[in-house]
Amino acid sequence: MAQTQNDSDQYHDSTAKVLVLYYSCYGHTATLAEGVAEGVGEMGAQVDVRRVPDTSDHNRTKAGVVPVIEMATLPAYDAIIVGSPTRYGRMAGPMASFFDKTGAIWASNALVGKIGAAFTSTGSQHGGQETTLLGILINLMHFGMTIATVPYSEKRLTNLDEVSGGTPYGASTVSAADGSRLPTANELAIAKWQGRHVADLALSMVAGQTVRSKTVQ
Repeated sequence: MAQTQNDSDQYHDSTAKVLVLYYSCYGHTATLAEGVAEGVGEMGAQVDVRRVPDTSDHNRTKAGVVPVIEMATLPAYDAIIVGSPTRYGRMAGPMASFFDKTGAIWASNALVGKIGAAFTSTGSQHGGQETTLLGILINLMHFGMTIATVPYSEKRLTNLDEVSGGTPYGASTVSAADGSRLPTANELAIAKWQGRHVADLALSMVAGQTVRSKTVQ
């Protein structure tokens, strides 16, 4: 069984490659992506943060130095964590458009068995976080990926002291309708936990593959 967040000081022998792939409009999903990536790095896995091409006409943020993903690089990763804001209870258009162009990767079975996870942001508490996360995860299931969730062993999921995102389907944040609310410490901690959890699973998977390879030799 894979170790979880309490074992960040015990790295596996083999390095796993984890991709944090996102689209962000107001910057909230990008901030969660940073938290997820930080958690991945804490586990000793290699992490790349990439964004999908922007097809929206109302992006309010500057992309900065985060590079656009190259489609052909997806199969090189052992785990892919996908983040998108919610649009009417589903993922935003730029992320959906990106998935619509992955037919060749799907047909080649290049992502079968790799680990997939999701995170999101919404304008209100009940604005579709779970439907958006499930929509992303369904896409990853069609690739044949192994889905990693945020189990309730992450106790911050049940924090009732404040308004907070965070679901068993993936990390999340509530941005307010005008984008004025920033991700809270609780929400970012869940995102970081998710990164550690996915990285740990990926590291365990890669280590197991290495052992099997050496056994065959």
